[in-house]
Amino acid sequence: MTAPLEGLKVLDISNVIAGPFAAALLGDFGAEVLKVELPGGGDALRSFPPHKDGKPLLWKAVNRNKRAVTLDLRKPAGQALFKRLAPRFDVLIENYRPGTLERWGLDRDTLWRLQPGLVILRVTGFGQTGPYRGYAGFARLFEAYSGLTYITRAPGDPPMHPGYPIGDPIGGVFGAFGVLAALLHQRKNPGSAGQEIDLSCTEALMRMLEVLPIEYDQLGQVHEPVGNGSPYVAPAGMFRSGDGEWVTFAAATQNVFERFCTLIGRGDLISDARYATNPLRMKHADDLNAIVARWIGARPYRDAIRQLSEAGVSVAPVYSNREVMEDPHVIARDAIVRVQDEDFGSVAVPCVVPRLSATPGEVRSSGPAAGAHNAEVYGGWLGLSEAEQTELRSAGVI
Repeated sequence: MTAPLEGLKVLDISNVIAGPFAAALLGDFGAEVLKVELPGGGDALRSFPPHKDGKPLLWKAVNRNKRAVTLDLRKPAGQALFKRLAPRFDVLIENYRPGTLERWGLDRDTLWRLQPGLVILRVTGFGQTGPYRGYAGFARLFEAYSGLTYITRAPGDPPMHPGYPIGDPIGGVFGAFGVLAALLHQRKNPGSAGQEIDLSCTEALMRMLEVLPIEYDQLGQVHEPVGNGSPYVAPAGMFRSGDGEWVTFAAATQNVFERFCTLIGRGDLISDARYATNPLRMKHADDLNAIVARWIGARPYRDAIRQLSEAGVSVAPVYSNREVMEDPHVIARDAIVRVQDEDFGSVAVPCVVPRLSATPGEVRSSGPAAGAHNAEVYGGWLGLSEAEQTELRSAGVI
């Protein structure tokens, strides 16, 4: 079967996670992705833990389904090589601070003269315009600016970041979506010019947190943190089972609340006027959460999960990565797949999401070593001789 993006060529000169994640999503569905790194140290993500035998595991996961070359775009010879590469590609993904490519003589008009249909995805923390355009763009910053960090905590506790820079892959998802929207426009309008996509990762997170602006606009209300409770439904929270494991629970709808009451033999709660509707239950959330805590706390978590799930009540165990890997549902769906790796034989990575029935994506390789495909690209694609490549390596260009 032909992958849905087969034939699409993507040039990824971005670093760390957000831009590379967008490129990898396109690669999952068949796009040919070439990853460009600086000679020497390469992408800064290579220095991020965890490592095994000195090899960067996170980098291997984020940069799956890519070829890799080294190229110093800061040097005139590197810029000249880049200009020879660019016409071969349909999409360029970059995440340098605004103005950086322009200083290197690689502004959008120059790129469009080389490849008029080029879609240019520009990933930054705050966008190409505005007073913050020059600020550093790291996940912790745009998680904080978007409002996410403020609400990620228990009331009275310090704000807290998630245990992973989640803002980066969220930005990457919006980036891949933007690229596909631009490509669809080109398909519907053959011969149309390329587009520049201005992706602010802060705005991507704000889009995910869509209730925050309208809540303040219409109610003048600050969305305050609720910890493991829910600002929308009750009862809800994080509860400890009888064997000490954590379980997250929410009576997400009226039907779910009634199912829970029936399951635990408390039909009286359904007819209690204090709990007749969700807004009323929100006013008595502490009382209801105490009932849930007693019920879950009186039994092992596997029993609690099984009984609640079979009754149609929204509940889940709080998994570590080990438990994710061992979960029978994850195993049955091949949600974690093994892919060939040049260092470790094979490594485990998440499957392609979503699953297309006729043209599914595929994880074909883990992230390669820096410059692993220099000879293929510079020798095979551009026709540089071995002597020319040696000279460029000696000059630190590749």
